[in-house]
Amino acid sequence: MKLILTHEVSSLGSIGDIVNVRNGYARNFLLPRGLAAVANEENKAALAHQKRILDKKRELLLAAAKELGAKIEKTSVTVTKQVGEDEKIFGTVTVAELEAQLQAEGLNVSKKDITILEEIKKVGVYTAQVKLHSEVVPKFKVWVVAAQ
Repeated sequence: MKLILTHEVSSLGSIGDIVNVRNGYARNFLLPRGLAAVANEENKAALAHQKRILDKKRELLLAAAKELGAKIEKTSVTVTKQVGEDEKIFGTVTVAELEAQLQAEGLNVSKKDITILEEIKKVGVYTAQVKLHSEVVPKFKVWVVAAQ
């Protein structure tokens, strides 16, 4: 039976793929769960329309991510920490702190998208990145300074 996948199915393919599966698999698993639709002319036309809409949305999201990424790359964040001997900091710099600093700069990012690339143990300059999109991962500088 020929089907059009409406959701990602790990063993079959991705959204929009036309696959040939056994009748029982289609009737008992894919169709009742809404993971696929029968590959007739009406569904193929609807799929083509949905793909055009999805492509347009992806382009807009990518453009917005690139714009925000350019702003993030120009940004540097300063975090103040208590310092002990040899300029070692007490505690650690967290992604929540970086998120708050970026929010203060007017950049709307989530802490789950921020990654600190190096282990921060001392006062200095470090690098972090934000995953905005699969193609857009800007890096920014993190300045760790001693509290007075």
